[in-house]
Amino acid sequence: MASQLDVPLHGSSVNIVRQCGSALSDVIQSKFGCVAIIDGVDFEGDPSIAQQRRPTVVPKKKCEFTLHAGVKVSVWKADLTNFPVEAVVNAANERLQHYGGLASALSLAGGPQIQQQSDDHTRVHGNLKTGDAIVTDAGSLPCCKIIHAVGPQLFAHHSKNDVYNAEPLLEKAIRSILDRVKENRLNTVAIPAISSGLFHYPLPQCADTIVRTVKRYYERSSGHHPKEIMLVNNDDPSVNEMEKACAQILGSRAPVTYSQATAGGGSKGSANTSALTAQIENVHVTLKTGCIEDQWTDVIVNTVYNRDLNQGLISKALLQKAGSGMQKEMYAASKNGNVIITKPYNLQCKEVYHTSCTDKYQIATQQTLYNSVLECLAKAQAKGYKSIAFPAIGTGGLGFNKKDAAWTMSAAVKEYAKKLPYKMDVYFVIFPSDDETFKAFEEQMKQLKQKASHPSSTHESERRDDFHGSRAPPPQITLKGSSDAATREAERWLQGLLFGSSGAVVICNNFIQHFGEEEHRQLSRLMKKAVSIEELFEIGRASIIVHGGLNEDVVVAGLQVEAMLCNIQRKFITEEESAMFQISRQDVSFERKMISYSNPEYSARTIDFTSKGLDVVKMEKVENATLKMLFDLKKNQLGCSTSQKMFQCIPAQFCEMVAHIGFHAEYAPPDDPACGEGIYFARTVTKAMEVWKQPDEYLHFVEAEVVTGNSCPGKRGLILPPAVGTDPQILHDSVSGGPDISVIFSGYQALPKYIITCKRYRREFP
Repeated sequence: MASQLDVPLHGSSVNIVRQCGSALSDVIQSKFGCVAIIDGVDFEGDPSIAQQRRPTVVPKKKCEFTLHAGVKVSVWKADLTNFPVEAVVNAANERLQHYGGLASALSLAGGPQIQQQSDDHTRVHGNLKTGDAIVTDAGSLPCCKIIHAVGPQLFAHHSKNDVYNAEPLLEKAIRSILDRVKENRLNTVAIPAISSGLFHYPLPQCADTIVRTVKRYYERSSGHHPKEIMLVNNDDPSVNEMEKACAQILGSRAPVTYSQATAGGGSKGSANTSALTAQIENVHVTLKTGCIEDQWTDVIVNTVYNRDLNQGLISKALLQKAGSGMQKEMYAASKNGNVIITKPYNLQCKEVYHTSCTDKYQIATQQTLYNSVLECLAKAQAKGYKSIAFPAIGTGGLGFNKKDAAWTMSAAVKEYAKKLPYKMDVYFVIFPSDDETFKAFEEQMKQLKQKASHPSSTHESERRDDFHGSRAPPPQITLKGSSDAATREAERWLQGLLFGSSGAVVICNNFIQHFGEEEHRQLSRLMKKAVSIEELFEIGRASIIVHGGLNEDVVVAGLQVEAMLCNIQRKFITEEESAMFQISRQDVSFERKMISYSNPEYSARTIDFTSKGLDVVKMEKVENATLKMLFDLKKNQLGCSTSQKMFQCIPAQFCEMVAHIGFHAEYAPPDDPACGEGIYFARTVTKAMEVWKQPDEYLHFVEAEVVTGNSCPGKRGLILPPAVGTDPQILHDSVSGGPDISVIFSGYQALPKYIITCKRYRREFP
C-alpha cells in the first residue's frame, strides 16, 4: 500500500538540501525506492529545481533566429508545465524516475500517466543511457508529447576536465532530442537548459553546447524539419545565457526581439503587442492577441449561430484548420444547454466547445453570453481541464457592443472564479488587427487587477491563500513509497543524516571496493572542501568515514559519496546483465509480485518469522526467467538434482538488485566472515538473524533455493572453495560453517524466490 511521510527541514538541513538536492533524491530513490519531493527550498542557481515550485510565468519570447535550413530558433522565458508547444523536453535521469526539478514539475502537472509510461518503458527496455532520449504522451499537459532526455551529470565540485568529458554526452542528448522530433514529425519543441541545474553542468557552456548542436544538426540533417526550436527556461540566468549563445553562434548581428518581430504585422498600435494578466482567486486570466485556431489550451471555445461552421469568421477559421470531420460531428452531436462539444481534430486542444449566445427567440443577449461563458467554464472544470481559450464572443455577426462583451465575459469569469477549487488558466484571445476590441478587454483587465489588489480585500485574500496553499510551503521533503516500510526506512536514514551526523558520516557498503580511478579523483576533490575522507576495510566489510569541521560540509560530502555508490551499483547491474545475456542469450526481465494475506504461500511462510518476534508486513514473489535458466544450468554442471531452502538478510537498497541480477557477496557480508569471502546463507530465520545482526526496525529476508553440492568446512580468507583432493582444478561446490550456514562462491548457485519484509515486535519470543 502506498505511503507518504513529510520530513520538516530546519537549520543547516535547508542549506544541505539546497546544495545537493539532486544527490539526495537520487540516493533515496536508489536505497529505498522512494520518491523525494522537495518543498519550500530556494534553489538559487539551480533553475531546474526552481521550476518545480515556481508560479506560472507568462510566456515571453526574447529573440529569434532562422537557420539556413529554414528552422527558427527562439529563446523564451516561460513555464514549461504550461507552454503551448507540440513537445516539451524533460531533463530526465537514466531510470526515468521524475522526482526532482523540472522532471517532478512536469510529472506533477501532467498526472500519473507520465510516470506510468516511463516505468513501462524501463521495465521493457531497461534504463536509458546518458545521451538517450525517448518519447511518451504528455498526460494533462498542454503539449502533445514529452521527450525525456538524459544529459550528463556532474558532481557539484567538478573540474574543467569533467566538463570537457561531459560535452560530447550533452551534444548526444540534444541530437537524440532532434532525432525524436524528426521521427515524430513534430513542428515545435521546447528545450530547457538540460544538465545545468540538478546535474551541475556550467550554464554558459551548457547554452553554447545546446545552440551549437542545434545549428550543426540542421546544417547536416535531411528529411522532416520542424518549424521552430524553442529554448525555454523560467529563470533569468538561463534565459540570458541562451540569448547570448544564440547571438554569438547563430549570427553576428543583434538578435531580433519579439516586439520588433511583431511591430510590423499590421497592428495600428503597440498596446496589444504583449499579454496582460490578472489573478482572480484560482483563475489566472490572460489577455493576448492571436488567432483562436492556433491556441494550445485544453479547451478552445467557438461561437456559433447554428450548427453550420461556415457561418462566422471564428467558426470558419476553426473549421479550416480542424478539417471537415468537425462539421460532420457538429451535425450529429447532441446539445446540452448552450454548448455543443466536439473533438479537436487538427486543432491543438483536447475539446472544442461550440457555444450559442442566442435565447429561444434567436436573440443575442448579454445574459445568454454570461450564461454561455459560465457553462463553458463549468464543463471544463467537470473534466479537470486546466486551460481554456475564449475569442471575443458576439463582437462580430451577433452585434454585441465590444465594451459590453468585454464586461460580460470578464464578469462571468470573475463570478466562476469564486467556486473553482483548483487553478485554471483562462485566455481572452483577440484577433491581432482588432485594436478596438483589445482596448475594450484591456479596460476590463485593468479593473480586474485593481479589484484583486484592493486593500479591503487583502485580509480575505491572505486567508484564501493559506487555504489553497498558494503561499510558499515550509521547507520539507515529502517521501513517497510503495509501503510504510519503504518510507519509514527512508525517513530514519534521512533524519540520521541531516540531524544526527555530529561532524561525521559513516557509509558501510562493500561496493566501495569497486571504486576506480575516477571515483578516487572525486574523493580527492571532496577532500579539498574542508573535509577528510577515510576508507576502511575490516573483517570483510568496506566503509568510508567522512568527517571535518562544519557538519554541513560533512553531510554534503557524505551525500556525494552515497551518490557515487549509486552510480557504481548501476554500472554493476549493467555489466552483470551483459554477462547473463552472454550465457543465456535472453534479455533479463524480472517481476516482484505481491503475495496477498489469503494466499497459501503467504501463510506457509509467516510462521518462520512470527515465532521469532517478527511481523511480516510484505511478501513478494520473485520471477526472473533468466536467473532460473542460469540456476538450472549450474545445477546440471554440479550434477545436483536437489536444492535447499535457505535465507539471507539484506539491506533495503539491495532488494531490487537481488531480484534483477541474483546474489552477490557485496550485498550481505556477515558480521563474521569465518568461512571465507563468499555468499552466505542461513538455513533458518533464527540463524540469519545471528549472521546478520541488524538493529533496524525493518528487516528484509530473501528466501532462496541454494545448491550446495559437494561441501566442506570453510575457513577465513577463502575466495574459492578448497580443492577436493590433490588436483587443484577440482574444487568443492561450497563450504559450510556448521549445519545451519552454507557459503557459495557463484551467485548462480542460488535462486531468489521470495523477498519478505518484516517489522520487529517490541519483544522477541523464545
